[in-house]
Amino acid sequence: MPINIFTTIDDPLATTTTIASGINDAGQIVGQFRDASNRAHGFLLSGGSFITIDDPAATGPGSGTFVQGINDARQIVGSYIDARGSHGFLLSGGTFTTLNDPLATDGTQALGINDSGQIVGEYDDATGHHGFLHNLKDGTFTTLDVPGAFAGTTFALGINDAGQIVGEYDDASGDGHRTKSAAACRHHRGHDPASRCGWPL
Repeated sequence: MPINIFTTIDDPLATTTTIASGINDAGQIVGQFRDASNRAHGFLLSGGSFITIDDPAATGPGSGTFVQGINDARQIVGSYIDARGSHGFLLSGGTFTTLNDPLATDGTQALGINDSGQIVGEYDDATGHHGFLHNLKDGTFTTLDVPGAFAGTTFALGINDAGQIVGEYDDASGDGHRTKSAAACRHHRGHDPASRCGWPL
């Protein structure tokens, strides 16, 4: 039986919280932490060293940077908050690029990236949350709404190198419950209409 080793990760600049949210095949880890003023900063942990990541556009009261994913080319995605709300970003080769889904009216978050540069996340409009797929090669955004999902409850959380996407949604009851695996979701939807379901695309 394999032995699992758990390693605690605390950014040395954190005073309250450190969250690790993504890792690539080289073992580089990204996430976010909060400082003494409760401001959020992203971090990259590589070779035992912590590097703080702050999107330069994250300015104003309540601003912060949240890092979510990293691929094997060390392209990093996440979101930042400024005076106008939440925006996704891509950090590649030392350059920050803001990612706003063109249909978003109330914020965009980039949550995952694969080695082909395909980015997934969610955007908000008047009806709620919608998943998206963004292709860096052609600049397109594709909305992802699970068929039959309660309106405005779809999140795209991750994507692999085969382009398979995972996320979550609420069913027609609108109740949010613990995310289930895709198999459990298919089994329970007919018996528990209040289930919150995971989904593969």
